[in-house]
Amino acid sequence: MILINLLPHREAARKRRRETFQALMLLSAIIGLAIAGAIYLWFQAAIDNQQSRNNFIKSETAILDKQIAEIANIEEEITALRARQKAVEDLQADRNLPVHMLNELVLQLPDGVYLTSLAQTGQVVTLKGMAQSNERISEMLRNLSDNTPWFTKPQLAEIVAANISLSARDQRRVASFTLSFHLARSAEAKKAMEAASPAPRK
Repeated sequence: MILINLLPHREAARKRRRETFQALMLLSAIIGLAIAGAIYLWFQAAIDNQQSRNNFIKSETAILDKQIAEIANIEEEITALRARQKAVEDLQADRNLPVHMLNELVLQLPDGVYLTSLAQTGQVVTLKGMAQSNERISEMLRNLSDNTPWFTKPQLAEIVAANISLSARDQRRVASFTLSFHLARSAEAKKAMEAASPAPRK
């Protein structure tokens, strides 16, 4: 006996293929969304991790900046303390400076020269006096320049011819002078004396 299938089997097969295709498309979309979501979460985690690192670096940088500022303040305080210490040491070393100056002046003044005034401004000393001749003044300038480490840079400001009366009948012609020199500090004079002293023989 011959069996004839009158059902629309082609349409049923087409419908099954369409449903399979739609299911595959839906599954592909779900898988794609899952992959995209996983990638997004991975990138987000990486961004969060990097952000936390950046925040950590910022916090550590702020701490280091604060420490650097504290170190700078400490260095400024150390510099100020050293300056004060040096000032105290200079004052301590220079307390006998007037004695050295007067002693050296006595030694370096040639015969025929006497002083009428002495003034000191800082480390600059100004002398005024009388001399028998200009040659005496030149000799004194050489002595102040070459023979002592306590005096440097002597400069003659002026020489004026003058007359002095020793008695009613005796008048002398003299040279009135004004000169200045730089008074070395004790440490500077000590260095100059050490440099000028001969080296010990071996």
